[in-house]
Amino acid sequence: MSTGWLIGSAVIAVIVAPLIGGLLRGIDRKLTAHMQGRIGPPIMQPFYDVIKLFGKERCVAGKAQLVFGYAYLTLIVTAVVFFALRQDLLVVLFILFLGCIFLAIGALSVKSPYSQLGGHRELLQFLAYEPILLLAVVPIALKLQSFRIATIFESGQPLLPHLWLSFIALLIVLAIVMRKSPFDISSSEHAHQELVRGLVTEYAGPYLALIEIAHWYEMVLLLSILGLFWVVGSLWWLSIIIALGSWFIILIVDNISARLTWSWMLRFTWVAGISLIGSNILFINLGWM
Repeated sequence: MSTGWLIGSAVIAVIVAPLIGGLLRGIDRKLTAHMQGRIGPPIMQPFYDVIKLFGKERCVAGKAQLVFGYAYLTLIVTAVVFFALRQDLLVVLFILFLGCIFLAIGALSVKSPYSQLGGHRELLQFLAYEPILLLAVVPIALKLQSFRIATIFESGQPLLPHLWLSFIALLIVLAIVMRKSPFDISSSEHAHQELVRGLVTEYAGPYLALIEIAHWYEMVLLLSILGLFWVVGSLWWLSIIIALGSWFIILIVDNISARLTWSWMLRFTWVAGISLIGSNILFINLGWM
């Protein structure tokens, strides 16, 4: 595949990803409202909210928080670009991890008790899903002898029939990264549990808008990674269905479950996630998958 085509794909991804993320966010809020017997906001409401935030006064609790917020957005966009360029999947994940760490540090850099609590909880969530996300690429490398995303596209065979255990583990990661119940311990989604969104409490105006856009990029990136489990020939469109189906499953779980405590979250994610991936690695080595 030509370099020019890949660069064009990266440019398109940077432009289109937040549009897809914002649209999914709007559909999320609409479907959630219907599940709860409400009408809900318009599907385009997330875009209206972001535009309104950009028009508000620029104020920030501390300059360090602003720096970390910009770093979070920059690194998430960089991860999307590397993914679109079909680079090493491990590199993409490490950039994503670094961006998430900066978001937590930004919350911890101010003295607000709500922000501090949200930052600590975000680090706990990171500790819960980071080992699973890293281990999930090992079965891919065992199957294809490479960590490069380009190799997945060139392999000509879907990964899902062989790595469905790892796929289930990644669904747990998706729920945590999207901060959905039962894993929304760092920031309350849809005000299910609390009225204060701890992690981003001290972000306001345009800076809060940038954080929200970064969340959209992050969600689309995780869904794209799930879509890698079926990118083969003329059936490439199944990867989109798989990604959207995964997103819908997380939405259902979000609306039928209550928040776990951080200790239960760690135990559940480590036991369930690592067991699934470990079993997948074992079965591949034994030639069963």
